[in-house]
Amino acid sequence: MAKYKGGFGGGMPNMNNLMKQAQKMQEEMTKQQEQLAVREFKGNAGGGAVTVIIFGDYSLKDVQIDEAVMDDREMLQDLILVAFNDALKQVKYEAENGMGKLTSGLF
Repeated sequence: MAKYKGGFGGGMPNMNNLMKQAQKMQEEMTKQQEQLAVREFKGNAGGGAVTVIIFGDYSLKDVQIDEAVMDDREMLQDLILVAFNDALKQVKYEAENGMGKLTSGLF
């Protein structure tokens, strides 16, 4: 019959090692967020009639509009929304992809 060893033995990770790993992962996440914040993401709509450029921190950098769509206000509004949402999807994908790399193997 096996004897009880008490405590957290039996293959559980050392608490100090876990804390170091968590701190390292937090530092890497912060670094990654800082790098993402200054990257530019370009969203397009209407075959390039509207282009929106945002930074990874979701701040708007530029909106470019082709003169051909300036006469139709409703269409222009829709194209701006589509282009902006396209750029947002790219930021979200990059953020999730980067975080996924950091958290892979944790569980």
